[in-house]
Amino acid sequence: MTARFDAIGLVVSDMAASVTFYRRLGFPFPEGAEEQPHAEAGLPGGIRLLLDTEATVRSFHPGWRAPAGGGRSSLALLCDTPGEVDALYEELTAAGCHGELKPWDAFWGQRYAVVHDPDGNGVDLFAPLPAPAQ
Repeated sequence: MTARFDAIGLVVSDMAASVTFYRRLGFPFPEGAEEQPHAEAGLPGGIRLLLDTEATVRSFHPGWRAPAGGGRSSLALLCDTPGEVDALYEELTAAGCHGELKPWDAFWGQRYAVVHDPDGNGVDLFAPLPAPAQ
């Protein structure tokens, strides 16, 4: 038997806010997902993003507590162009999402920014920078 990477799971405090946030980023959550205790969005390549409410997690793990702090994990989303990084960052922060790191040209050759989802999980937005003119 071989274990296969199948899904990324996040525990959320507000399902509706989280589904709305991830839909803005193109995650195809089904209609009505915002009202459910568990929601899934299929991703390219067959991977899934799973969202579970805190109450759902406590239903099978009564001792579970939401962690304090953050910054240990993030989802990284490839954008088509550096301009798309800027536009998406502006759209999300204008909608009230916390902008952790404004778009900038990173030394490793990407336009890069970080926003937080409603629970403070990092979502990295990036796109390759054009090659320097020679």
